[in-house]
Amino acid sequence: MEIIIRNSSSQPIYEQIYTQIKDLILNGTLAEGDALPSIRGLAKDLRISVITTKRAYDELEREGFVNTVAGKGCFVAGTNRELIQEENLKKIEAHMQVISQLAKGCGITNEDLIEMFRILEVEE
Repeated sequence: MEIIIRNSSSQPIYEQIYTQIKDLILNGTLAEGDALPSIRGLAKDLRISVITTKRAYDELEREGFVNTVAGKGCFVAGTNRELIQEENLKKIEAHMQVISQLAKGCGITNEDLIEMFRILEVEE
C-alpha cells in the first residue's frame, strides 16, 4: 500500500491518509479482511506523527471502512455496496458541478455536454 503525502497540499495530512486509504477500499485494491499497516509502522514510513496516523485510522473506523481488533491491528471492514455507490455518486456529482460551471462560462449547452459525453464513451 502506497500513501503519498503532499506537504504543499492544503488538505491536512491525516485527511490525505484517510482519503487515500478510503479510495483503495472503494476501488477494491484493499479487500475485506486485509490488514492495514500498523499505526506506528505507517507513521514511521511516512515520517509523520503517530497521532496523525491514528486520527486517520479513527476516521476510517468511524465511517465504517475499517475495524480495529485490540492487539491485532486494523482490518478492512466488510464493504456495504450501498455505501460504496453513495460515495461514488457524491464524487460524480462534485465533478458534474465543476463541469456545469465551466460549460456555462464557455456558453456550452446541456445538449452539447451530453453529446461530448457520448463521444467520449464511444472513444473508450
